[in-house]
Amino acid sequence: MSANYPDYRYDSYPDYRDQGAVSTMSESEERTWTVLAHLSAPIAAVLSAGSLSLLGPLIIYFLVRKRSPLARNAAAGAFNFNVSFWVLYVVAWVLIFTVIAIPVAVAIWLVIFVVSAITHIVGAIRGARGEYFTYPFQIKILR
Repeated sequence: MSANYPDYRYDSYPDYRDQGAVSTMSESEERTWTVLAHLSAPIAAVLSAGSLSLLGPLIIYFLVRKRSPLARNAAAGAFNFNVSFWVLYVVAWVLIFTVIAIPVAVAIWLVIFVVSAITHIVGAIRGARGEYFTYPFQIKILR
């Protein structure tokens, strides 16, 4: 662990410490997968015009879930967070079909975009430091 960053990896996240989870990856590989897990949702959303934001974190989750508790937590959190925002996204699409709710739907999409972008960037920065990041507004599906 770098002298500039304290080791938050296992001591500050009791779920993994209690389970005795150990990473089988090198520290730099673990951090790379963690950052990729956080950024995979916005990358997939941009490449698919918003329709596949769940796919990136889900793929990474299945690739690293048994090899790195840190990367697994990042991928599961990103997936769960995007499920929550997908619910809001669908609500906005339903509202768009009513003429009165068009401004509301556009406002919801704007909030989804801004909050999602900020949250994924913060998660990626924390992941690059080797820290756990807990997403807000999660519907916990993956753990």
